[in-house]
Amino acid sequence: MRSPKEYKESLKRMRPNVYKFGELIEDVTTHPATRRTVEGHAKLFWAAMSERWGELFSKESSLIGERVSRYLTLIKTPEDMVANCRMKRAAFNLTGTCTGGRCVGWNAINAMWATAYEMARDGVEWGEEYSRRLMEWLIWAQREDITLSGALTDPKGDRSKSPGEQKDPYSYLKIVEKDDEGITVRGAKIMIAGVAAANYIFVLPGWGMMEGEEDYAVSFVVPRDEEGITCVEARHPSDLREMEEGWDNPVERGGITQSYVLFDDVRIPWVRVFMAGEVKYSGRAVMNFIRMYRA
Repeated sequence: MRSPKEYKESLKRMRPNVYKFGELIEDVTTHPATRRTVEGHAKLFWAAMSERWGELFSKESSLIGERVSRYLTLIKTPEDMVANCRMKRAAFNLTGTCTGGRCVGWNAINAMWATAYEMARDGVEWGEEYSRRLMEWLIWAQREDITLSGALTDPKGDRSKSPGEQKDPYSYLKIVEKDDEGITVRGAKIMIAGVAAANYIFVLPGWGMMEGEEDYAVSFVVPRDEEGITCVEARHPSDLREMEEGWDNPVERGGITQSYVLFDDVRIPWVRVFMAGEVKYSGRAVMNFIRMYRA
């Protein structure tokens, strides 16, 4: 597992692609608009290695047999679900806010793990392959101890219409090309928590797609700084206050941030694609996410 220092150094090495107030943030670990949310996530790395919180914030991996961050493990038992609830409460106590670059990504992993299993069980053509890809990627993620945000919500456009009926075909994130190497996606995910503090983004479909909407039924994982991705931090009433220092603003860490994540023809290799057209399972992925996330 990584230390808080190692985690922050990994963010410094990433390509700057986060904006706020119309300006590019060169270093999310030091900029006043993102520093506190990074520090909140760093606190979770500290917790996983601490004597008091280590047993809760880490767990032996069923995939590699080593102790890893619980935020990168599989929820398999009722005890795991109870630990999920306990860890969420402890994280809020330690940071004072949401840390979406860990908890939301964790639920995305588990939601897609269950969905890929269902596709394999039902004999879907690529079901077993999706499960294998996800397992191999998760093994890598556990060893690297990455931060991972989860992205479901699409802009949606006219909410009385389905994705395929929208005037703007990119009101929902869409596959625009498939080839032997992977897929290309265009569109956006909006109000995604913890993106500035994340190394990777785990994308799930944000809607139960229908026949004819196969290009919108997509799930994958991508580096937050991948070419073609731009993250625009959302405004909220207190954001200028949070950028101030002084004795009357004693919060050192925390402060939830959300991003509009814009995908401008982003290439995703097949090894990191876990759904690409299986409309029947897009709604299941959403429900699998909600069941754990709201527990």
